[in-house]
Amino acid sequence: MDVIPADIGLPRIRAFTTLRSNGMSDVPFQSLNFGDHVGDKAAKVKLNRDLLRNTLPGGVDPRWLRQIHGVDVVAAHTVPEGCVPTADASWTDLPGMAIAVMTADCLPIVLAGIRGDWVAVVHAGWRGLAAGVIEATLAAVPGGCGEARAWLGPAIGPCCFEVGAEVRQTFIERFGAMAAASFVSTGTPGKYLADLAGLAAIRLRELGIAGLSNSDRCTVCHAEDFFSHRRDGVTGRMATVAMILPK
Repeated sequence: MDVIPADIGLPRIRAFTTLRSNGMSDVPFQSLNFGDHVGDKAAKVKLNRDLLRNTLPGGVDPRWLRQIHGVDVVAAHTVPEGCVPTADASWTDLPGMAIAVMTADCLPIVLAGIRGDWVAVVHAGWRGLAAGVIEATLAAVPGGCGEARAWLGPAIGPCCFEVGAEVRQTFIERFGAMAAASFVSTGTPGKYLADLAGLAAIRLRELGIAGLSNSDRCTVCHAEDFFSHRRDGVTGRMATVAMILPK
């Protein structure tokens, strides 16, 4: 399975985002689609999830979420196995448990304690980011922001993410005047190119995150590697998976 490893610099933490290749799904979900809500055949999604499970230590099934572009956070180790809670972030301090979010342009974020004693995954679309999904996640995990590191995975880049003036204004009101630098006018009145990862980085730094790295990969530009809802409409979902490695 082809993945982009999360450059988070913690030996106890394994995290990555999957690429779309080498899976079992057919067009337009070709081929490593993990989304069971996008119209793909359930049997194909199961085969893809089986492939993922077989790459993880202990052959564990990742704990999935029903994502709604909100700010709810769950402690995955408190959720009964087989249940899929409605939330946009999850965390665990249990070694050997894998947690996952799905994306196809939205920003996946991996957060982890600097001692490798907890890990979290976040699904951050612009709505969730503006509403405070990062803050909600950091409020849920043990320890302070200064004792955490973050990795920003592949997402729609500032080259491709066109938004309206209302989105720009939302972030300026939420994040302050410095958010304006993450929006560049397209030349059309009221239209801007937005830097989703840049906006997340602003907030993470303001919150005092100890270390921050970015994959710098645009999901729209690289069709061979990533699913993109903005580019293709009906499409699959990548998975960003994280776990504390068993001792």
